[in-house]
Amino acid sequence: MKENVLDVLMFLFENYFYEEPEETPDPESLQSQLVEAGFSQNEVDKAFDWLEGLRIQQMAGQGVEHVSRALRVYTPEEEQRLDLDSRGFIHSLESMGVLDPVRREQVIDRVMALDTETVDLDDLRWIILMVLFNQPGQEAAFAWMENYMFDDQHSLEH
Repeated sequence: MKENVLDVLMFLFENYFYEEPEETPDPESLQSQLVEAGFSQNEVDKAFDWLEGLRIQQMAGQGVEHVSRALRVYTPEEEQRLDLDSRGFIHSLESMGVLDPVRREQVIDRVMALDTETVDLDDLRWIILMVLFNQPGQEAAFAWMENYMFDDQHSLEH
């Protein structure tokens, strides 16, 4: 099975985090279950490192309020990983208040933490949903993004 870290993360999110099972397995059991499901140990390890990075970011970002409307300038590496549509999508979400500057930076950091050359718009949506998930004070943003993700039309109204 040729899967990448994002596939493992989406599998975890859909099967263990999002549906809130009655009992979440401990990390070791969860890793074993992922390997048994066909994911490579290397990709599972990378996914858990990615989640740990997100947890650390979320702890650091709690209670931080930024109202800055400064223009975000992307590095060449970020521009390579995030195409123009993806950067525009991030900007639209920030303009609408779905992402604040702290969460925007968390999203960009988590995109850059993936070992892929590019992240398409669909993958970016999943990353944003994972970043917003279970963050205090971001419930409305998560609900908006969740509705947007599962709406068949995927269009932002300007």
